Amino acid sequence: MIIEPWIRDNVCLNAHPEGCFRQVEEQVRYVTERGPIDGPKRVLVIGASNGYGLATRIVSTFGSGASTVGVAYERPAKGKRTASAGWYNNEAFTRLAREKGYVARNINGDAFSIQIKKQVSEAVRESLGALDFLVYSIAAPRREDPETGDLYSSVIKPIGQPYSAKTVDFLTGQVQDQTSLPATPEEVAHTIKVMGGEDWSLWIEHLLEADLLAGGFQTIAFSYIGPEITRPIYRDGTIGRAKEDLERHVQVINRILAPRSGRAVIGVQKALVTRASAVIPAVPLYISLLYQVMKAKGLHENCIQQIFRLYHDFLFSPEPAPTDDLCRLRLDDWEMRPDIQAEVAKRWVEVNDENVYQLADLEGFREEFLRHHGFGIPGIDYRKDVTLPPEEG
Repeated sequence: MIIEPWIRDNVCLNAHPEGCFRQVEEQVRYVTERGPIDGPKRVLVIGASNGYGLATRIVSTFGSGASTVGVAYERPAKGKRTASAGWYNNEAFTRLAREKGYVARNINGDAFSIQIKKQVSEAVRESLGALDFLVYSIAAPRREDPETGDLYSSVIKPIGQPYSAKTVDFLTGQVQDQTSLPATPEEVAHTIKVMGGEDWSLWIEHLLEADLLAGGFQTIAFSYIGPEITRPIYRDGTIGRAKEDLERHVQVINRILAPRSGRAVIGVQKALVTRASAVIPAVPLYISLLYQVMKAKGLHENCIQQIFRLYHDFLFSPEPAPTDDLCRLRLDDWEMRPDIQAEVAKRWVEVNDENVYQLADLEGFREEFLRHHGFGIPGIDYRKDVTLPPEEG
């Protein structure tokens, strides 16, 4: 079959297997060309199939020679429907890692569940022995509470009052105003339950009880703060409440790890194109403007570049970077530079349908969005028939 992007409401519903392999291969090449990092050797990545989670697994293995277990909840191919991009990404990573002799195990399932936690513990014990490093990189739309069975769904909404701002359809270039209605108290609570720090803490407690955390163990969860432009929908909205919960839990985890000389940190990353950011009001326009400004100044980073810098300069350098009072490492330092933010804010006021392609990097946004799903990769003939693998993947 011929596989072309199938996009509905700015969500891509399919993926190209060869394209996904190539983009994983490119990330591996980026890391190996930069030489080794004295980093962790036994790594668990929860949310390993896309974005920052996938990048940390790649840097762990091809930068610091780590054996890894990766957890993700991805869809295999079925009939004429392709597998999800994350499914193909996991297959690509595993193939490339094993070709170089690295241990790489994948667990496909709901990371919130007790069953998957037990399955992962068994895999860690069998393949790694214990853990030096755990990466928590889940961005899920819903969560079933493992104790009660209650189902919670997250929303991306402001709190207290409606939020109106410019946004852009990155596929058409149309700039328009969009209004988001405020979340109900129940929606706020649900979003915290799904996207807060509770499950991160549960993972640490579970692995500690299983005696699978080595001395000096470290863990990181990823977060984002963002600019004043998006504050009402992001940091002051439902997602921001979840991030505040994450910041509360990192303190709890640090107390748990103290007897083992371990530590937990939050990595505050820069704004990047993800499946989530493509549908958040105002965010596609902000990211497009930001990309244009940061690229002009030679400061733009994609996922693999950010994570390589996290390992090389922040976490595992001879002099690890200090955290702030909330145990956060600020890898958004370049994005939040005053000169960057001032220029983005200026363009935000000026941008409209007529000048959006001059002021914003919509081509870069679209390219990165499609690359996440294996499309738009140079050297691939997308007119060529692709035979999907058997349904079991």
